[in-house]
This record gives sequence, structure tokens and C-alpha cells, in this order.
Amino acid sequence: MLNVALPKGRLGEKVYAMFEKAGFECPSIKETNRKLIFENPEKGVRYFWVKPSDVAIYVERGAADVGVVGKDILLEYEPDVYELLDLKTGKCRMAVAAPREFRDDTERTLKVATKFSNIAKEYYASLGRDIDIIHLNGSIEIAPILGLSDVIVDIVETGTTLRENNLEVFETIVPISARFIANKASFKFKNEPIEKILASLAEQTKG
Repeated sequence: MLNVALPKGRLGEKVYAMFEKAGFECPSIKETNRKLIFENPEKGVRYFWVKPSDVAIYVERGAADVGVVGKDILLEYEPDVYELLDLKTGKCRMAVAAPREFRDDTERTLKVATKFSNIAKEYYASLGRDIDIIHLNGSIEIAPILGLSDVIVDIVETGTTLRENNLEVFETIVPISARFIANKASFKFKNEPIEKILASLAEQTKG
């Protein structure tokens, strides 16, 4: 059985359609129920839905052979996996945003609120900017409004939430999209099905 970790939500559904096209369909996944694990013994595949930020953990530790994860997770947590392909879907960007009137005073330490502490640290280290990281888990946008931080580092898709909170993007750090990843041992021992999926996904992302 090839174990595939898919991120719950729209992205996971989109990606499952790509796996289906690759010949690894599993009809039961489309049934409306609360199950999290679905298998098709004929195709030798088992899918399970997990929280997007957990996909890399399942793959790194071998509970899943392959999975699909945002580039943001790979950059933030640096899991020991193979990144095989950019699926060119789930596109967004990691950006620095702040209130519109913000001007960076380089004489003082910059307060940065973010869920992505490592990405923020590396970015500002590359600029030689002295920062104070405030690690938050949700509603990052209100941090600068309440004076907790000067700026935020977060994923920006359309920018609507930022605009509604009187914030704007000042810098784009890195573009983000979904990546197909594999467990290192699985890539060796289950190479054939993984390569088959990889070839089909690569074909589907062309053009």
C-alpha cells in the first residue's frame, strides 16, 4: 500500500483529483462522511486527510510515503523529506505587511508578529535588520493595530483581509505553492508507484 497524506480542505480536494488522473483513484474518498482514511486495495493506495501543517510530519516519520504540503511549511520546519515537484497550485506568497502609514525606523528593533518565526528570522537576518519576534498562532493582522508589533510576516493570497484591517504588503519574501513530497526510505523502497505518480503530476502541471 502506498500511503498518501492529503491536506484537508480545498487544496487537498484539488490535489486528490490530480492523483485520480494519475490512475490512483479511490472512489470512497468522495462519499460524504467523517472518515479520515480511505483505501483502494486494487490500486494499492491509501489516502488520509490531515491538517495541512501536519502533512510533512506524517511523511517525515514514515506514517505516509508521500504527501502534499505548502512551501511555507517546508521553509519554516525544514522536514527531512524529498521535495519532488512544484504542483503549481495553492499559489500565494509570504509577505511583510504593516499599517499603510508605517515607516521603518532602522534605529530601533523592529517588532515582527508571525506564525512563521524561522522564515521571518532568516529574511531579516539576510537584511541585517535587528528584530524582536512575537510568535502568534492566529489573527496576526490585529497585532500591529493594537501596537503589539510594527509589522507582520504572513501568507497573503488576495490581500482582502489585510485591506479590511488597514494593512498593506510592503515586501514579498517568497512565492508559495503546493509541493509533492516523499519520505526518503519510501522513495527508495516504493519507488515504482511514487515515480508513476510523479511523472503524471509533472505532466499535469505543464503549460
